[in-house]
Amino acid sequence: MATHTLDFERPLLELERQIEELKRVAGDKVDVTKELRPLEDKLAALRAEVYQSLTPMQRVQVARHPKRPYPLDYLNTVFTDFVELHGDRLFRDDPAIVGGWARLDGTSVMAIGHQKGRDTKENLRRNFGMAHPEGYRKAMRLMHLAEKFDAPVITLVDTPGAYPGLGAEERGQAEAIARSLIEMARLRTPIITAVIGEGGSGGALAVGLADRVVMLENSVYSVISPEGCAAILWKDASQRERAAEALKITAEDLLGLGVIDEIIPEPPGGAHADPDAAAEALGEALKRHLRQLRKLKIDKLLKRREEKYLSMGALTEK
Repeated sequence: MATHTLDFERPLLELERQIEELKRVAGDKVDVTKELRPLEDKLAALRAEVYQSLTPMQRVQVARHPKRPYPLDYLNTVFTDFVELHGDRLFRDDPAIVGGWARLDGTSVMAIGHQKGRDTKENLRRNFGMAHPEGYRKAMRLMHLAEKFDAPVITLVDTPGAYPGLGAEERGQAEAIARSLIEMARLRTPIITAVIGEGGSGGALAVGLADRVVMLENSVYSVISPEGCAAILWKDASQRERAAEALKITAEDLLGLGVIDEIIPEPPGGAHADPDAAAEALGEALKRHLRQLRKLKIDKLLKRREEKYLSMGALTEK
């Protein structure tokens, strides 16, 4: 049973408790299969119903769920033979960005992602997944290494945003992000990005300028958090529901706007409810896109990448 329950999941909690209580009372001595089946069917139907009608702000809550799989989880399920590489060769290693060699479907790739922590100590070490400039410079070093060996780059995005602290600004946070965008735009190897949780602002985009961008169903991708947007526009962070709706941050919205290329379905209850099923769906999508991109000659790939981003945000006057 989940230890962290979101507000809209409370109707599910009562059913989960009934099922757990029935199992506990029966123990190993009584067969309660007949009694359990209708309760479990009802729970599955209710979970599917709840998750089919989530509001944008509720999807933000799911994207931030502390039990949601992070890049290191997927690197142990979707990928094999992961070897982590450290440091930007300029200042230090940033634990908020993890990356290194891995294999996907037998192909050597460079996998890079934002990494949050599971507890307070780990979150402080990882800076809650908010990278410093050295994190983005590490990512760029690894991407150039991949380019040198003709290896595709796969990035897993899950961050509230780039770290806005004084030290990060002193070391050139804006320059690091801008440089990352320039370098990814012309990197001579296929790039695939998967938004697996929060896709927050320039901190996400800095490793997200890819040939294919996919999103897990309950992830979000936005220029600012709903709370931040509400505080700026209405001077009231409690207007976050209104902001989330206006920002068009869900996978469905972004697919319609042409910002992303595919929505990857999550298991009922979200990726945190069944991490293995989420990993299987993500892996299938990444392998399919990787096979398609590897068939293209590099000059054609770069031309398509250029056209992809130049076509975004075009206006048509009626």
